[in-house]
Amino acid sequence: MAALRSETADLRPGATTDAHPVAPTDRIVAIDVVRGITLFGVMAINVTTAFRLSIFEQFLHDHVDGGWLDQALHSFLMTAIDLKAFALFSLLFGIGLAIQHDHLSPHPQRITLLIRRLAFLMLVGGVHLLLIWNGDILFEYAIAGFIVVALLFGPSRLPAAVGLALLAVFIASPFLPPIATMPSRSWMTQIVAEATRVYGPGGLADVLAFRIRELSGLLPLHLFIFPRTVALMLIDAAAWRAGLFQRGSRASWWLPSAAAIGVGCGAALAVIHAIGLLDLGWQSQLSLERLGTVLLAFGYGAVIICAFDKTRARSLLAWAAPLGRMAFTNYVMQSVVFGWLFYGYGLGLFSKVGVATALALGTSVYAAQVVFSAHWLRRYRFGPLEWLWRSAMYGAWQPFRSG
Repeated sequence: MAALRSETADLRPGATTDAHPVAPTDRIVAIDVVRGITLFGVMAINVTTAFRLSIFEQFLHDHVDGGWLDQALHSFLMTAIDLKAFALFSLLFGIGLAIQHDHLSPHPQRITLLIRRLAFLMLVGGVHLLLIWNGDILFEYAIAGFIVVALLFGPSRLPAAVGLALLAVFIASPFLPPIATMPSRSWMTQIVAEATRVYGPGGLADVLAFRIRELSGLLPLHLFIFPRTVALMLIDAAAWRAGLFQRGSRASWWLPSAAAIGVGCGAALAVIHAIGLLDLGWQSQLSLERLGTVLLAFGYGAVIICAFDKTRARSLLAWAAPLGRMAFTNYVMQSVVFGWLFYGYGLGLFSKVGVATALALGTSVYAAQVVFSAHWLRRYRFGPLEWLWRSAMYGAWQPFRSG
């Protein structure tokens, strides 16, 4: 597949003994495109469900207040994008770890470099979690990354085996004893009411204090999803090693079939769950929903990669590549901007706008990031946080300007 260039020296194990980042010209553009498009899905869910209202609101009510447009958009987002975008982000993170692991294979300090990489991500995730927005996923990804990296050093089939086992446990977990207990309904009702009083009109100090108070209720959500996060990272790391995303490999010819199966079966399961077509117990329904989410996430990514291999589609999708190259910076900047839009230290729109308005605001921010990312990368090699990340990983300031 022409779009998935793996013939460059930087992406082949054993090609170099120097420790340096993969050059921008040697990046796999199709994966950057997937990452950039996935960022829109993550943004759409975050801005409509976690910045606009308390994240616990969805556990108290199964409907959305507002007109038909708000309700239609919410139904579409919950069916087609919610959790799928985050699952796809986990898959992409696994590919990134596998690429870094293989890229550094000849280097004697490979373990140290990878630990530094994940430690920096954990540091930024912690700052993001406590000071910017408590819906952060970076901290969880860093913890999961340590597990994935450790398994990448094992036998070649170990990541796939452990990943599939963890995924099976996650899908079957509605039938198993819970690994954590969700907050009580009374606690969530109180938190939702307090969030409206604090996030909307409150100042920075009030928002920070309340954000930390919410963490105890958010922890079970992370624990529930953590096995899936690790599983998907491992599965896509194994898929990368098997050559599924590499040009000319035997495995890459299966990608279109995987795309069709993922989208077809995943969409069918998502729709069946959304409209309650099957009269099953809640455990079976939840398990089918989880399976559909994973299939649809993988299908989305595979469809974009397959489409990018076509010349006409490539020109239509190329706009997302700079955004994907700067996904770290753009993800954190979205939180900064949305915090200013929705919390009291900024415009204070929390609980005052509907789904359609929130999505329009988020899409405007995303569009601005598309323009900004392309402009920035014409002058610099990396996004600001990406540059700091690589500098921390390699223990030396990396070249910043292009050329």
